[in-house]
Amino acid sequence: MPWLQLSCSLPNEVAEGVSELLESHGALAVTFSELGDQALLEPAPGETPLWQQTRLTALFEIDANLGEIQASLEKHFPDTVTDFRQERLEDQPWERAWLEHFKPLAFGRLWICPSGQTPPAPEGIRLVLDPGLAFGTGTHPTTALCLEWLAQQDLQQLTLVDYGCGSGILAVAALLLGARQAVAVDIDPQALIATKENADKNRVAKQLICCYPQSMPDLTVDVVVANILATPLIELAPKITKIIARGGKLALSGIMENQIAEVQRAYSGQIQFEAPIFREGWVLLTGNRFC
Repeated sequence: MPWLQLSCSLPNEVAEGVSELLESHGALAVTFSELGDQALLEPAPGETPLWQQTRLTALFEIDANLGEIQASLEKHFPDTVTDFRQERLEDQPWERAWLEHFKPLAFGRLWICPSGQTPPAPEGIRLVLDPGLAFGTGTHPTTALCLEWLAQQDLQQLTLVDYGCGSGILAVAALLLGARQAVAVDIDPQALIATKENADKNRVAKQLICCYPQSMPDLTVDVVVANILATPLIELAPKITKIIARGGKLALSGIMENQIAEVQRAYSGQIQFEAPIFREGWVLLTGNRFC
C-alpha cells in the first residue's frame, strides 16, 4: 500500500507547533532531523539545541490531501515553514521508509537507535526503537527529560514502575541501564502491545511486566517514572506515592511550567522535591519519598 509524505524546513522554535498541526491533519508519524547528516543530539537541560534549522517529515495515508495540509501550514506559519516537498512512497512498509529519517538520539550514556543502526559512541547503551503504535520515541521534550534523568541514575538491581508507559521506552531504558525489573502500566491496549514488542526487540522482556492499572500487582518499587499530564498525575498521586519504597525516587513529566506548584502540592506530604528541570515549556519534577 502506498503512502504520502510531506516534508518542510523550519526553525526549531516552531517545530512543536507544526508537529501538533500535522497530527491534527492525520499524520501517522512526524520526525525531525538536522539539515545535514549529523545525528540529532538532544540537548542537556538548560542548554540550547545543537541545531537551529530543522527538517520535518510527516507520513500520511494515501487519501490525505497534502495540498490542503501544506496550505494550512503556510497559513498558520507564514514565511516560517519553507521548502515543501510532497512525495508518494510506493509499495514499501512505511516503518522501513521512516527509518531513513529517524537518526540515533543521545541521552547521556543512552542512545535511542532505529533497527540496524548503531550509536556513534561505541560505548553507549543502545535502545532499539522503531516507529510504532504508541507515544514515545525520545523526540518530545517530556520523554527526553525522563530519559536523561534515567541515564544519570544508578539503577543497578533496582525495581521500577513506568506509569503511563506509551511505547515502553522508559521501562525498557531502565532495564538496559541496569534495573532488575520494571512494570509498565497503561490504560491503552496499543501501548501495552508496543511496550511488549519493544521489550522483545531489546531482549529485556523477561524482566518486564505489562499491565493495566487495575491489574497492577501489589508491590513497592525503588523508582517510579510517570510521563503523563498534570491532571492525571495529580489524581494518581495517592496511588503513585503508595508504591514507592521509603527513600525511593520519583520522576514526573508531562507538566507545564505553570502547573508545577499544583503537582508538587499533590505529592508534598510524602515526596521531597528537587529543583525542577525545564525544557521548551515542559518540566521534569524529581524527588524522593521521605515517609
